[in-house]
Amino acid sequence: MTAITLVRGDITEQHVDAIVNAANSSLLGGGGVDGAIHRRGGPEILADCRRLRASHYGKGLPTGRAVATTAGRLHARFVIHTVGPVWQADEDRSALLASCYRESLRVAAESGAVSVAFPAISTGIFGWPMDDGARIAVRTVHEAAVAPVADVRFVLFDDAAYQAFERALAAAP
Repeated sequence: MTAITLVRGDITEQHVDAIVNAANSSLLGGGGVDGAIHRRGGPEILADCRRLRASHYGKGLPTGRAVATTAGRLHARFVIHTVGPVWQADEDRSALLASCYRESLRVAAESGAVSVAFPAISTGIFGWPMDDGARIAVRTVHEAAVAPVADVRFVLFDDAAYQAFERALAAAP
């Protein structure tokens, strides 16, 4: 069984097997969580991302997919990059958001990860409403939990995100 915990803090400070990056499709860094992971992890992460772009992902990583790279100087074995959907009021894109969590767990399991730290994917600049993003994240991790992943942490940057995830976790079956 996978234990889900909430952490208020900075995802780049987590000591886990895998840190999930809310990346953009270019895989070449950006703002928010993506920028923080690249800055803290160092140039090795960007070098791995460039290799991926030159080989398998010439047009970028598709939304909802996930891929692993080195973690560079982070306290992790690797970083799992996933591209969340941009929220749109007139289109239900929740399946793509759920896919980010499912695919990240799949990549983590295939890599032998026991512990994984997730940010609140798509809830920053991509505009996903925090309560809905938290509900989708918690539900998907509950449903998609796979061995050997036993420790999933949602690392939340502020109190509002933490409280939204707390509500989602309390409402989960």
